[in-house]
Amino acid sequence: MVKKFNPKLKKRLSQVLHSIAEKLEIDSNSNDENSSVSIESPSTSQPSKRQRRRRNSLSLPEGITHLSGQVKQFSERTLRDRSPRFWLLLGASVSLGGGALVLGMGVLQLESGLPDSVEDVLTYAPPGTITIKASDGAVLREIGNVTHEKLKIWQISEPVKKAFIASEDRRFQKHRGVDFPGIARAIFANLQAGGVVEGGSTITQQLARIVFLNQGRNIGRKYREMRLAKEIEDNFTKDQILERYLNLVYLGSGAYGVADAAWVYFSKPVSDLTLVEAATLAGIVPAPSVYSPLENPQAAKERRDIVLKTMQAQGVITAQEAEEAIASPLEVKPSKLKRLERQAPYFTDYIEKELTKHISKEAIAAGGLTVETTLNSRWQQAAEAKLESAVERYGKWQRFSQAAMVAIDPRNGQIRAMVGGTDFRNNQFNRVTQAKRQPGSTFKTFVYATAIAAGISPNKSFMDAEYVVDGYKPENYGDSYSGAQVPLRTALAKSLNVIAVRLLVDVGWNPIVKLAQQMGIESKLQPTYSLALGASEVNLLELTSAYGTLANKGIHQKAYGISRIRDRKGNILYQAQFQPQEALDPNTSSIMTWMLQGVVDGGTGVPAQIGRPVAGKTGTSDKARDLWFVGYIPQLVTGVWLGNDNNKETWGASSMAAVLWRQFMLEAVEDIPIETFPNLPNQIEGRKATIKAEPIKPKRSYYNFSTVRATSDGSPIVGATNESIQPRRRRRIRRSRQTVTYNQPESSSRRVRSSSSLRRRRTTVERVERSAPAPAAVPAPAPKFAPPAPPASRKEE
Repeated sequence: MVKKFNPKLKKRLSQVLHSIAEKLEIDSNSNDENSSVSIESPSTSQPSKRQRRRRNSLSLPEGITHLSGQVKQFSERTLRDRSPRFWLLLGASVSLGGGALVLGMGVLQLESGLPDSVEDVLTYAPPGTITIKASDGAVLREIGNVTHEKLKIWQISEPVKKAFIASEDRRFQKHRGVDFPGIARAIFANLQAGGVVEGGSTITQQLARIVFLNQGRNIGRKYREMRLAKEIEDNFTKDQILERYLNLVYLGSGAYGVADAAWVYFSKPVSDLTLVEAATLAGIVPAPSVYSPLENPQAAKERRDIVLKTMQAQGVITAQEAEEAIASPLEVKPSKLKRLERQAPYFTDYIEKELTKHISKEAIAAGGLTVETTLNSRWQQAAEAKLESAVERYGKWQRFSQAAMVAIDPRNGQIRAMVGGTDFRNNQFNRVTQAKRQPGSTFKTFVYATAIAAGISPNKSFMDAEYVVDGYKPENYGDSYSGAQVPLRTALAKSLNVIAVRLLVDVGWNPIVKLAQQMGIESKLQPTYSLALGASEVNLLELTSAYGTLANKGIHQKAYGISRIRDRKGNILYQAQFQPQEALDPNTSSIMTWMLQGVVDGGTGVPAQIGRPVAGKTGTSDKARDLWFVGYIPQLVTGVWLGNDNNKETWGASSMAAVLWRQFMLEAVEDIPIETFPNLPNQIEGRKATIKAEPIKPKRSYYNFSTVRATSDGSPIVGATNESIQPRRRRRIRRSRQTVTYNQPESSSRRVRSSSSLRRRRTTVERVERSAPAPAAVPAPAPKFAPPAPPASRKEE
């Protein structure tokens, strides 16, 4: 329409400019005539040089002078006659020309502010609105003034449609966007009533105002509204216009659209609304804050009755129906807005924070976004229920107040469930993504994986005895040591701390840190001996994602929750496309899974058994401040954390986390067929290393056998030599590399001076780790272990 209008406007502006030019020309000639009369005699026919210079200085461009030639002749005659007609015509032309110019410029400005198309009517969403959906399309959260329930025209009952048309636009089916008789009628009715009882804007105009304009009241906005209404009528059917209007109109109390309003005021769907209730909703439109039945019942009833009378006057309802409806009281049954309800609150908060990583702030501000996520609604509900039950049932006596869980599909990295806590209303801190805690023995998996990748056999044995390296002394659970040679697989199943640290010394910090990062750990890891026991803090999401690398045969898939983002028109703004990264060779991955199966089959993770192959690892930080279990099947990896936000000690054990893991997984696996883990490689011994070990060279390290347990009859535990238990004289052992001497304090108060008594009191074993031959390993099947009862105080597991 703008293109059609502009040529006419340009022509009119050209005419006005010519008129102004002619006026200026007339003024110039008039000045010259007056000068000539006053200076020259009547007989003088030629102007002086001074007059010619002045006339030339006042002359207009040649084009304008030529176009105004006729007017010049007329003006010259008029000036000679000194007729008043000239001044009258001149004043009128200047006034009309100036007015037309101003009007033309104003119209041009108004037209330039109109959109190129009205197609947005069908896709409009208010600015800043976002809808977050689960993978099955279920709405998790709606942000902004969004319509929760959008209806098709055939889903809206006849009483509702008739009430709104009667109240807002009785000639809706007849006009083409603007109802001029309706405007005149509204003005007369409002003047008669002494207030606003009838609006002049049609439903189409109101829709144009909702979609394209603001709520300001001025002539310019009214002009745009009418122009847009005409365009909307030219492009859409009456049913389309009415459907969009009834889905977008604001009806007070935060409700947008008739479906949301029906729920907020009457707790029922639109299809169940009565005539009285439909009239109540239609009556809210002129002033939602005034006519809301929740905020001003009396005004709402009065307005409702006006709508009913209007419906009767138009023949929409009978007099009897109107009378009965008006006589009925205003009854409401309020309910909370559905768009304010939230599902998976910790997860949706996480999604909101992730948005700016994928789309611009301008796109977010524009609104109308639909965020499609990876969440499995059923699994999410199961996870929330299990965690809340665990905290309520076990948290009091085990003294943990919070729990967190995350489940990830290891094959693609999709987050399928996330529970960041059990009290979102009071504390929005997400313990899956924001809390960094010491992972305890769950970190041992990365130490063992590095060792296996470096070519070390899972059957290689290490001494289970008190071990000191550069002043650092790791302790097994209960400060208990067997003194036996223990294979790595058994050591992992029993979660023996000293062997984990000893393995770290053989492999090195750098390879372990690098592999952990490649598998999914993003937090900074400190190169210390305690790294093997989980001293460096991580969050549950990255730890679980890293375990997923093992479930996915050594291929790491970055964990993510947003699969796709669409704008209000359905255009894809973002699509998740994370490339898989090989972090670990398949053979090492299968060996590690086999070893972690041993944890669940007969180690500390027995409570996590679910009747199908499971691999996983328990973990407990110092003094049981953090209780962990991370486990997986081929299709799903899940991590659980229990503890306190203030880092206070608990009285629980990691077995509680394993129990909670089992409870959730039993529900999740109902949708998942049973799959077995990959077979072990044909060659376990003498495999080629895929990671180069960087052994640490400690300044001082040794085993101390004085704390080794003995059996009830006093004999040493199987695997321990007599030499490692029996006291003997301190002697210096000459070795090629290093000599370490350690003096054990006397354990008896008796003072015996004989050499034999001195030998009995000395319990030091002098040993050089790198060169001394190790006792022969005594292989033994992994026993079935039940998790110990929660102690009052415990060491690192």
